[in-house]
Amino acid sequence: MGSNQAALSFLTNLARAAFGLGTAAAVLNSSLYTVDGGQRAVLFDRFRGVIDTTVGEGTHFLIPWLQKPFIFDIRTRPHTFSSISGTKDLQMVNLTLRVLSRPEVSRLPYIFQHLGLEYDEKVLPSIGNEVLKAVVAQFNADQLLTDRPHVSAMVRDSLMKRAKDFNIVLDDVAITHLSYGVEFSRAVEQKQVAQQEAERSKFVVMKADQERRAAVIRAEGESEAARLISDATIKAGMGLIELRRIEASREIAATLAKSPNVAYIPGGQQMLLGLNPGMVGR
Repeated sequence: MGSNQAALSFLTNLARAAFGLGTAAAVLNSSLYTVDGGQRAVLFDRFRGVIDTTVGEGTHFLIPWLQKPFIFDIRTRPHTFSSISGTKDLQMVNLTLRVLSRPEVSRLPYIFQHLGLEYDEKVLPSIGNEVLKAVVAQFNADQLLTDRPHVSAMVRDSLMKRAKDFNIVLDDVAITHLSYGVEFSRAVEQKQVAQQEAERSKFVVMKADQERRAAVIRAEGESEAARLISDATIKAGMGLIELRRIEASREIAATLAKSPNVAYIPGGQQMLLGLNPGMVGR
């Protein structure tokens, strides 16, 4: 009987010890919280409210029920949103903006008090649309393409200033997509077609001018060739006349040489010697 009571007492004490250990483990577990890498914690106290100190990475203690941690991801995260804005010349443009944002770590308690854990979802789309509309309204529709780097720089600077008011840091801002309405796209296409037609007409005019110049040069060449041929023909004709004269002189000289009644005196003087009266009469 005594052994049974001793065994029962031992089991009771063991159960109490196990219960105590379990309770202690539960209390200890609820008193610890872990902040992973790339995160920070804001501690809420039921009596003091949000504690101004930001808790860093690692395992930390808190008072169960009295304190509660809220974990923030401080790593850079991408956000994409679209906006339909009107240009200076009243054309509608659809733009898509991509930003890389992160919270300012030292201001996490303030962010938690005023914006909560979803601070970026509450702030970035609204200020992004506001900045896009304000910047796009300063440019004509075609300038958004020709001056796109300038437009992106203005959007980035303006958006960074606006986000800073909410303790949000923007590491990068970029316009990833830009498209126009159907009417403006059709007008741009028609303008391009008109420009191509104008370039084609300009080419046709230049081609006709070149052909005209080529015809003038060709005509001048033909005229010069005709003049040269005419001069050559005239010179050739004078040479032929001279040749005929020489041949006639040779024939006359040969005839006179065969005549017995004609004598030739060197020095250019000629005398007709022994001519009979009949030949003189001739």
